[in-house]
This record gives sequence, C-alpha cells and structure tokens, in this order.
Amino acid sequence: MSVRHFLSMMDYTPDELVGLIRRGIELKDLRNRGVLFEPLKNRVLGMIFEKASTRTRLSFEAGMIQLGGQAIFLSPRDTQLGRGEPIGDAAIVMSSMLDAVMIRTFAHSNLTEFAAKSRVPVINGLSDDLHPCQLLADMQTFLEHRGNIAGKTVAWIGDGNNMCNSYIEAAIQFNFQLKVACPEGYEPDARFLALAGDRVQVLRDPREAMTGAHLVSTDVWASMGQEDEAEQRMALFRPYQVTRELLDAAAQDVLFMHCLPAHRGEEISVDLLDDPRSVAWSQAENRLHAQKALLEMLVDPAYHHA
Repeated sequence: MSVRHFLSMMDYTPDELVGLIRRGIELKDLRNRGVLFEPLKNRVLGMIFEKASTRTRLSFEAGMIQLGGQAIFLSPRDTQLGRGEPIGDAAIVMSSMLDAVMIRTFAHSNLTEFAAKSRVPVINGLSDDLHPCQLLADMQTFLEHRGNIAGKTVAWIGDGNNMCNSYIEAAIQFNFQLKVACPEGYEPDARFLALAGDRVQVLRDPREAMTGAHLVSTDVWASMGQEDEAEQRMALFRPYQVTRELLDAAAQDVLFMHCLPAHRGEEISVDLLDDPRSVAWSQAENRLHAQKALLEMLVDPAYHHA
C-alpha cells in the first residue's frame, strides 16, 4: 500500500476528517482521565522546522511522547537541508530511519518534493500555502462547543493567507459557507477559490462578512517572512480589526478563534481573547489532541478506528 501523507485537507475524505476529529476528542478524554495509551511505542517522528514555532513544536513533540513514541527536533542549522542537500535525497535517507516526518516550511513544494521520495507519512506543519493541522484543531473545537459545522456560516476576517486557504479547503470538506473579508490585493489564493466555487464569498466589508456567522476567525496581518510589509499592512488592515462590537454583528452563539500568536491591538482588540465568545485557548490545546489522532492514524499499523 502506498504511504499516506497529510499535506492538505483535500488528502482525505470528509468522513475520514470527521473521524479524525472525533478521535481527537476521544484521545483528549483519555488524557483528561489520566489513562495511559501508548500505541506508538518505539516510533519516532522527525520534525523539520524552517519557520519558528511554539504550538506546532509543543503539540507534536508532547503528542508523540504521550503516545509512547519520541520526536526529534531539526532546525535548518542542525541539518544538511539548510546547506543545500536536495530535498528528495534528504527524504530518502530520513524516511529510512523515521516513522513519520512533520515539516514546517516556506514553499509548499518543499513538502510535495519531500513526500514524493519519502517511505513514511509526511505531515504539513505549515507552509506558505496551507496550515491543515490548525484546521483539524479548529474543527474539533467547533464540534466540542457547538456540534456539527455542516451548513453553518464561517467568517474569515483579514489577510487571505495560508490559514485562510486552509479554511477554504475546510469549507469544501466540512460543508460550510465561508465569507472572507479582506482588503483588495490580499485575497486568498485563486486556486483554492476556484476549487470552492460558490461555497466561498470574498467581500471587502468585515461587518457584512460577520453578519450571521457562527464562527469567526482571523490571523496576524503580517505573517512570518512579511515583516518588511508590516507598516503598509497596518494601515490597510486597520478596518479589519475584530472587536467585541464587530463580533456583535455575528450570530448569537458565535465562537471566535485565532490560531495564535495574536497581536492584541492589531488584528484583534486588546480585550477580545477574554470575551466569553472566544475559544482560542481551547483551540490551541486541541492542536495536541487532533494531531495525536493524526499521528495514531498515520503511524500505528493496527489503526482501524472510525
């Protein structure tokens, strides 16, 4: 059987994705009850980081350890990859020693090139195009708090970045409507919009996008690698700050999410994460549980849940 990767939400069927997040909820319950569950004993995850990380590193490393395995952290400074070893060559060698590889990188093509030569599952820990692991956590959080997201309306406010692209894929796979509010020139990638068809609407007015939304999400205005554009972005994105008052335009039972780190006073008002409608802390913790479900599915040969 050819090895399966997780590079995008589109790599799995909607049923498989729902199964994954339900499994994430079960694994969370096991951990909360202090039940030892170690299906990945003696398994090793290699983690390649070209971009800085807090939640991605912590959740994958802690997740592997909690499942009975180990994780090895590799930064470009520590590996030949940073000195120009061809990605395919690195993939052949690394996948002969590891049970799975998680990569957090800039160009999405680094992931696809690595996966093409890898004998073990490759997981996208974030690329310039997509952040699918975050979406697993977001979908798990919505399911826990509000039940099924199918048929609901989601608003994305701000930059049409990798997170926004992943929300577009999630809209297709989890069957919800997505309204994206962004300044002109900062739309999500046209390839993803084309894929989604009329499931996604791009608007200029954040209040219009917010109307009736059951879930609202945003992200920093300048992502890693865009620091030089920060000032120009500040001015353009100012009207897109999510505040308590803006959130009032959404549905009564709206949830607010942010993949963090948040810049308080920029994309969100200073007090927004303290609003009872915000589930950002629960969402952050769910990175651990959703990814444990993913690791179990990809690495445990005996896996047959869902």
